[in-house]
Amino acid sequence: MNNNRIFIVDDEPELTMLFKLGLEDNGFEVDTFNDPRIAVNAFKERPSYDLALIDIKMPKVNGFQLYNEMKKIDSRVRVCFITAFDIQQTDMETISSSNKKSVNLIRKPIAIEEMVE
Repeated sequence: MNNNRIFIVDDEPELTMLFKLGLEDNGFEVDTFNDPRIAVNAFKERPSYDLALIDIKMPKVNGFQLYNEMKKIDSRVRVCFITAFDIQQTDMETISSSNKKSVNLIRKPIAIEEMVE
């Protein structure tokens, strides 16, 4: 069992619950949020996550904006963006250049087994 803490933000409650249950069954500690504004406030209170999984297309605040806010709180936060849509390469390059690391992308739908890997 590992003790990695994962922070998930997606505007689809069914999806966040599915991810949470599947990842917890594999030994991860998972906090999920469906509203990015609530998520960033929770992140301020407890920023020591090993990984953030963030949906790109959400109403009001998109995943890139949320990521930028999280980086202000914890510059070491690691992120994988989640999307079912095609995204602009320039968006990923902008995030990568500000992060100094490669940015990972998870395509929905994804099986829990793949996500755990």
